[in-house]
Amino acid sequence: MIFSRHLWILVWVLWGMGSSQSLLAQAPSSLRVEWVRPLPVQPHEQDPAVIWADGFESAERWNQYPEKEGVLEDGAGLGGTGRALRQDYAKGSQGKGGLKLIFGDSPVYPRAALRRGEKFGEIWWRVYVKHQPGWMGGGPDKLSRATSFASSSWSQAMIAHVWSAGESLTLDPATGVVGGEVVTQKYNDFERLRWLGNRPVSQLKIHSAEEAGRWVCVEARVKLNTPGMKDGINQLWLDGRLECERRNLDWRGSYEGHGINAVLLESYWNKGSPADQARWLDHFVVSTAPIGPLVTSRQPVLSRTGGPEEVWEVEVALAGNRPETVWRSNPLRGGQVKVDAESGTFCGPQAAAKALAADLVYVTRIRQVVAGHGWSPWHQAFRTGKGED
Repeated sequence: MIFSRHLWILVWVLWGMGSSQSLLAQAPSSLRVEWVRPLPVQPHEQDPAVIWADGFESAERWNQYPEKEGVLEDGAGLGGTGRALRQDYAKGSQGKGGLKLIFGDSPVYPRAALRRGEKFGEIWWRVYVKHQPGWMGGGPDKLSRATSFASSSWSQAMIAHVWSAGESLTLDPATGVVGGEVVTQKYNDFERLRWLGNRPVSQLKIHSAEEAGRWVCVEARVKLNTPGMKDGINQLWLDGRLECERRNLDWRGSYEGHGINAVLLESYWNKGSPADQARWLDHFVVSTAPIGPLVTSRQPVLSRTGGPEEVWEVEVALAGNRPETVWRSNPLRGGQVKVDAESGTFCGPQAAAKALAADLVYVTRIRQVVAGHGWSPWHQAFRTGKGED
């Protein structure tokens, strides 16, 4: 079950202030946890299920994309260091910055294909996204897509779009197959594509002012249908929560010629940006198995959004339908804190701990220590590593 934003407001009011307080007395915090610093080497980098992993630090990896555009900006990476792919939106423009990753049995850029010749019927792909503080205008229409190129003319058997719906994201699956034949003749052959429906939209408004300025984990999955059956799947997770799902999809009819063989990260804004602004992408992974959030130390450092004048506090909880708090910070100044026994108190099932338990997924929430400000929704999921800390 996914809690809506309005339900979270009710939860923290009743939990933190008692039933005598009105909803208007406690506005949800505008602060967010911007990032939780990841380990420098992520476990998935050694995972045989992973087709590709890129933190945008390597020129060699950047050159492996047969098409790419944008600036790899120093110091902009998740965790406050390293590089991230910057997407720029000049006022009125459609945006700049993106890439094409080719793999498997792609007839498009076959020499650039990773794991060349393999046929993939199911993949997950993940990327972290950050919009600049003060972001406005909803979202660029396109963020990413997975596709099956079926010929050197760029005809497509299917496309799994992760696109914007106002301030939210949605899935917009499409097929280029009729019966067992690919009918598209070129890339984005909209006249011949058949659209499979783009509802629901995400509850998390990733393009809103409240979520701007922090990194959001966006992970999608596509599973092709068994040829001749309608059992395909398309799913979207934001911050580790399943937000959109489509089942019983007929991605490819009875076509078996090519599998999923490309993932694209995109920037295109159909109507153009209403202002000069930017967003960043980092920690891009494509895998044949679920990926999940970044892995951190057991005493991770986290950073918040907002100005330096604010006194704030943060909680860390075990992820789940009802997150269970395991660490509460002291009142804090400055922009960062380490999750340890000096900066806060371990509690609940980890009351006797000096560090977070290993190999578990956690979420965070944050608030200003000032009258009238309540907790943010739980967000910024991360997984602790298996080692000692």
